[in-house]
Amino acid sequence: MLKTKPFLITAATLALTISLAAQAHVTLEQAEAEAGQSYKAVLRVGHGCEGSATTRVSVILPPGFRGAKPMPKAGWRLETRREALSQPYESHGRRISDELVEVSWTAQGEDNYLQDAWYDEFTVRGSLPSEASGPLWFKVKQQCVKGEWLWVEVPASGDSTRGLKAPAARLMLRKAGASANVSAAPAASATAKL
Repeated sequence: MLKTKPFLITAATLALTISLAAQAHVTLEQAEAEAGQSYKAVLRVGHGCEGSATTRVSVILPPGFRGAKPMPKAGWRLETRREALSQPYESHGRRISDELVEVSWTAQGEDNYLQDAWYDEFTVRGSLPSEASGPLWFKVKQQCVKGEWLWVEVPASGDSTRGLKAPAARLMLRKAGASANVSAAPAASATAKL
């Protein structure tokens, strides 16, 4: 019995550590959505960089995420970058020839830093591609007072983030009319400083 207790404590500690590591990277609040629909990408940031506060969060939007509009945050400067489209499209009677591809929020002074012990969300709304299914990747650069995290890794094939040290935030896109997989949980992955 004495040998079992230390093992159970160790196993419980290991399970908690794995659980925390799986939740440590930048994730999307809603990890699955229907193709062709409007989508609010709420990127959740749950820690800083090895104890230091987050000062800037930048996200590269996935190709096909159209008409994106970021949500401003009090105390943070909002910056955007647009690029010309190789295939312009029509939206609400207008020809769209360029698209928002990157959004950055920068804390305006130390009082607005996202401390390592705190949690916050950064939001961009847009429309999802209508002809696709499978993963869309939101690549995030998290800059801190000391260091940074590059949440940009995507699997060489498939959609599993298992084994990736710093995975991009994954949105699973399902075909229009397909039912949601409410039991799907994000794959566990370890985090690593880049």
